[in-house]
Amino acid sequence: MKVAVTGATGFVGTFITRALLAAGHDVTVLGRRAVEGAGFQPFTLGEAPAIDADVLVHAAFRHEPGRFRGGEGDDPEGFRAANLDGSLRLIRGFGGRTVFLSSRAVYGDYPAGTVLTEGMQPRPDTLYGQVKLAVEAEATVSLRATGVYGPGQGHKWQEMFADYLAGRAVKPRVATEVHGADLAAAVLAVLGRGQGVFNVSDLVLDRRDLLAEVAIVTGCVQALPPRGDRSQVSAMDCTKLKALGWRPSGWGRLIASLPAMLQSVPSR
Repeated sequence: MKVAVTGATGFVGTFITRALLAAGHDVTVLGRRAVEGAGFQPFTLGEAPAIDADVLVHAAFRHEPGRFRGGEGDDPEGFRAANLDGSLRLIRGFGGRTVFLSSRAVYGDYPAGTVLTEGMQPRPDTLYGQVKLAVEAEATVSLRATGVYGPGQGHKWQEMFADYLAGRAVKPRVATEVHGADLAAAVLAVLGRGQGVFNVSDLVLDRRDLLAEVAIVTGCVQALPPRGDRSQVSAMDCTKLKALGWRPSGWGRLIASLPAMLQSVPSR
């Protein structure tokens, strides 16, 4: 299958592009940098180039470094123009099957402990979530992904690992997580079938448990943070995606990924 990918060189897009290439698809990267093994077409979010592909996977999104909710910084209008107007221009110009990387942020302010399902009415309470929801309306499939973890430069836990290993305090937190490779597997699962929205989540993870594994890998003897409050977490129901054969990798993949994630932690 011919697949065009935006955001292919970003943290999440790298997992997606690798998985598509490994599955034997003919991949074209739309962006600023080429990827080995894939075709390349220069692209900046806001453009609507002619795209020769069966499916467009749209993972590009402009935001402040390291920030998604609140990623508009002090330029909400520029954020909206790039991500909403730019995405709509891209998808409408393509006119074919589109898989859009959305977010659990579209659910917004449901009470803590609510199990989030695709049939619930979205009520985003951030500009990020509002923009993601608006783009969903134009895509064939939208993957509402939770926080994505995995090896890669600047991964989400890099600073937290550095703080823990240096003996600095780490705040308690429990959150939903999914490995980048499992998100990529979700893209493969919906590439040629399905429509509408699909939740993508795996672990409900306490930082204390994560850092306990870091301690085992590194031999660190720093005190672990207190346990977080699981009742304050809204888990995501992924039954719909699992019906397409998708299965997340769970705790085992997290443990297997830790050594690589620790390699990118600044020297302590």
